[in-house]
Amino acid sequence: MRWQCQVTGIDTLTLYFGDRIDIALTEQIRVAAEALSNRLGACLVDLVPSYTSLMLRYDLLKTDYPNLLADVTAVLDNLSDHPVKDESAGTLDIPVFYHPSVGPDLEAVAARAGLSVEQVIHRHSRQAYHVFAIGFAPGFAYLGEVPHDLETPRLATPRAKVPAGSLGIADRQTAIYPLASPGGWNLIGRTPVTMFDPHREQPSLLRAGQQVRFRAITRDEFLALGGQIE
Repeated sequence: MRWQCQVTGIDTLTLYFGDRIDIALTEQIRVAAEALSNRLGACLVDLVPSYTSLMLRYDLLKTDYPNLLADVTAVLDNLSDHPVKDESAGTLDIPVFYHPSVGPDLEAVAARAGLSVEQVIHRHSRQAYHVFAIGFAPGFAYLGEVPHDLETPRLATPRAKVPAGSLGIADRQTAIYPLASPGGWNLIGRTPVTMFDPHREQPSLLRAGQQVRFRAITRDEFLALGGQIE
């Protein structure tokens, strides 16, 4: 597996696997993260995958940079540049209530695309999305890519608070806010599903490499599943 390493902190190093956003590259990073976790688990504090890189934070009491780099090299040099895609998780279905009451930018996204609200909902929910990376906030998954006609730039002025579960679009990406937080994505709906729970065995519902599909639900279904409308 081809990769490069850069020291990015006193207890971190970042591995770079390419310079493009690509599903195949995401799979390489996923496989590398799993292999490194299995081999170096006791020495690692955290593994943070992104679109093209993987950051390792390690325990300075258990290893040092030269030894860690040697271990990383031993693991990655034995991995293929073309890993077999993990199909075990399947495609995760996430219910979403698409409506201006919870998606205040839905009508603006439709107007920009020259589509009706119903067409936006259909186009956004008809395909599966790839989880490219987790970041920004715990459990915040960057999903892509949305159809070209739904591509919408971030808001010029971010909102001070976006409710948890809000589904948004920014450029060719779509994502669900796992926690209430500031944000500048165009909000088009909301899910009643808890995307991040620190008490779960796997706190983040999504992980890099997964496939996600959104399923449009009614207001009554949203409320019945525990959703809230302010």
